Amino acid sequence: MSNTELFHLSAGEAGRLLQARKLSPVELVEAFLQRIDAVDARVKSYLLVMADAARDAARKAEGDIMAGRWKGPLHGIPYAVKDNYYTRGVRTCAGSRVLMDFVPGYNATAIDRLADAGAILLGKLNTWEYGTGNGGVYFDLPFEPACNPWDLDRFTGGSSTGAGASVAAGTAMVAMGSDTTGSVRLPAASCGLQGMKPTYGLISRHGILPNCFSMDTPGPMTWTVEDNAIMLRAVAGHDPADPASARRPVPDYLANLEAGVRGLTIGILREFGPEGQHLDDANRAQLEDMAAVLAREGARIVEVELPARIADYRRVTTVIGHSESATIHETDLLARGAEMGFALRDKLMSGAMIRSLDYLAAQRRRRELACATDAMVCSVDALIAPCAFHVAPPFADNDVLRTLTSQNCCPPFNVSGHPAMTVCTGFDGDGLPTNAQVVARWFDEATVYRVARAYERATAWRDRRPVL
Repeated sequence: MSNTELFHLSAGEAGRLLQARKLSPVELVEAFLQRIDAVDARVKSYLLVMADAARDAARKAEGDIMAGRWKGPLHGIPYAVKDNYYTRGVRTCAGSRVLMDFVPGYNATAIDRLADAGAILLGKLNTWEYGTGNGGVYFDLPFEPACNPWDLDRFTGGSSTGAGASVAAGTAMVAMGSDTTGSVRLPAASCGLQGMKPTYGLISRHGILPNCFSMDTPGPMTWTVEDNAIMLRAVAGHDPADPASARRPVPDYLANLEAGVRGLTIGILREFGPEGQHLDDANRAQLEDMAAVLAREGARIVEVELPARIADYRRVTTVIGHSESATIHETDLLARGAEMGFALRDKLMSGAMIRSLDYLAAQRRRRELACATDAMVCSVDALIAPCAFHVAPPFADNDVLRTLTSQNCCPPFNVSGHPAMTVCTGFDGDGLPTNAQVVARWFDEATVYRVARAYERATAWRDRRPVL
């Protein structure tokens, strides 16, 4: 197979070839390293490439597989992580001057679990500073921002910027990001990927630079639904090092992946009050087409409504997120705030101004919204909704760019904690990816994958790749 064929394989396809010994991990990793060399100067998906370590790991994986010690579908698969995941002995700077010399002494739990599964780490991916910000891109960080592979003059979505760019560009086969108010789903939406924000607590946050204690959620970003399910199965599960991680068994997310949607009742969120006027025509049309596809596949489609306006959820996430970020990073802000970029400094300073009364009120309102949202979600087997209201915006106008993070349907499911996955729903007239979300009950990621896979299988969007 040519290098192009290799770096455009899905992880599921590559894993089956590796298991059958029809593909070498060494060959696969080398194809991705050559791809990084060829295009990443323009895409800027990586902050640090671990080429030597990846080659060593590939040789070990090849020896293990040839000796019959195959570990599972991720054995020999090259992946990359947002640079807020700690990596033992390897710089983790989260895109910041403040952390430029920080070398963790341990791995994030997710990194260890992927290593146990045999996955091969290619490097650390671009991100907004500290994995957060105020929604803008100001070109004042030590690294240039990642560029969207579908149009290099456009934004990838934040804050998992490099994770979105890498999988779309073929510089990583799969990637791990983190989502507090959309930071997995918005880059996935902008870059045409499948991006999962799992139920809060399903994946350990141990060893991931914190942003917001009560909403941070790691999540996989992949080209296919199958790849996403494979990644989640590897990293999910209780971790004693993370008190918030859930004590519950991890199901086999692949078991019912191909079961289809016949007989399921799927809700559709169409109306959002005044905010609905911001939804792009292309995204609105593709959401309706998604509903039609699922209906043809045998699902019953019913209309559902959020129990509150998106703006109400967003106010809650803003107060809680900004307050907790300021609490977490207060020492860095006071000691080295002048070295931070504007977006991070602006967010932390605004968080420091929020009263404790308002924070507690936001937490009380969060509980009310979460319960009401859960009642809506539980009225159906799953639901579909917009994710990003807009396709990837250009870097040229920061006011337009910021609408990607200020106008979307991510906050309801960060507030409620339900699993929500962005799926690619096609392309607009300019060839930019459109998107929607699939949402299900708490800890029912399996149904999210089942619905998303039924849609993916019935459409041709995974056959189209960006040309670099």
